[in-house]
Amino acid sequence: MGDMRWVVGISGASGVIYGIRFLERARQLGHETHLVITGPGRQTIPLETEWTVRQVQALASRSYRIQDITAPLASGSFPTDGMAVIPCSIRSASAIAHSLDDNLLVRAADVTLKERRPLVLVVRESPLHLGHLQVLERLAEIGAILLPPVPAFYTRPESVNDLIDRTVERAMQLLNGPVPGAYRWQGPPARAGNRARGRDPIEQAEPSTPESPGERG
Repeated sequence: MGDMRWVVGISGASGVIYGIRFLERARQLGHETHLVITGPGRQTIPLETEWTVRQVQALASRSYRIQDITAPLASGSFPTDGMAVIPCSIRSASAIAHSLDDNLLVRAADVTLKERRPLVLVVRESPLHLGHLQVLERLAEIGAILLPPVPAFYTRPESVNDLIDRTVERAMQLLNGPVPGAYRWQGPPARAGNRARGRDPIEQAEPSTPESPGERG
């Protein structure tokens, strides 16, 4: 196996492709993954993708039943490098926020927090009402890392897959994982002339000229 051992939770929120891609990428990098899919997550997979639940489970190093509270993930004595719930529904987020350990995904997340390991929640909901925001506030207070799948356009994505991969790579980085080839912002590209003068190209915009009376529409 690779350098990392991650727990991966897939809930019933829209965006299960994020979790699937996370598992694919982790497998490519040789990292160990332990997967839990909620009941709604199992329903959402065939609704949003061409994948079957069994195929998604096969991407993980090991998969567990959602009600299997005897699984290793339910104990802090099982060492991991952190957990990602990707995507994370508001229902799962609420249960994690209040330690309602009634299934293995929530229990594993609770274990991750109590053992002071990184817990990344890719919360997929919009728009948000006050109740949602209060849940997210509590999660931040108890140590969860909130990573809504907001696209970054400065990476110049050329496809939906580019947007998905950027969120997945960011989640892995927040779990302290090595992600070869992941995009890292290096600042804006300098123009040749401005680079030679050591000046910021953003500051080089030509000054606007006043409009003549005849040019005003």
